[in-house]
Amino acid sequence: MDSHDDAGLVATGGTLDPETLISAYRAGIFPWSSDPVISWWSPDPRAIFDLESWRPHRSVGRSARRAGWRFTVDRDFAGVMRACAAPSPERPSTWITADFERSYSELHRRGLAHSVEVWAGDDLVGGLYGVTLGGFFGGESMFHRAADASKAAVAFLIERLRAGGFSLCDAQVPTPHLERLGAINISRDDYLARLRRALAGRASLTTS
Repeated sequence: MDSHDDAGLVATGGTLDPETLISAYRAGIFPWSSDPVISWWSPDPRAIFDLESWRPHRSVGRSARRAGWRFTVDRDFAGVMRACAAPSPERPSTWITADFERSYSELHRRGLAHSVEVWAGDDLVGGLYGVTLGGFFGGESMFHRAADASKAAVAFLIERLRAGGFSLCDAQVPTPHLERLGAINISRDDYLARLRRALAGRASLTTS
């Protein structure tokens, strides 16, 4: 890999094999795009969902009840990844290539990557996926096909993380959208300290 330090870019090159991915997450680094080569990032500041203080918007719960949505964990990991990779009016293109899909699907098979699904009947209308290591959950991407469905997926995820004993929910790069969802920004040093504590913990992404 070639080393850099540009707005959180720490390296380029390498591969997305599961062992490399696991080592990267344990070091506070994540991949973002593989076109033309893989880039590896550790931004400062870092966005997280604070599992102790985060509260959902009341409107999200109302939307979920009104629409009759139901929520699952790991029911359709591949479907969530495909939906996150698909272009949308807000996101004409994404960094989730076939290489990412293959690598994270392998992590899923190993029990180290998980998805949350939001269903309206039999239709997948929202969801997200991420990586788990110890008490760490690293959110990777989310999507919605119905208003508030990705917000509802985040709310369900945080409820499950709390119930399962997690201590850190990483949201990666700060954005206005993440702030609207309730993410906060912390320094890289603070993030790495929290990550070390989380990795030493034990947790399980429970379904109910």
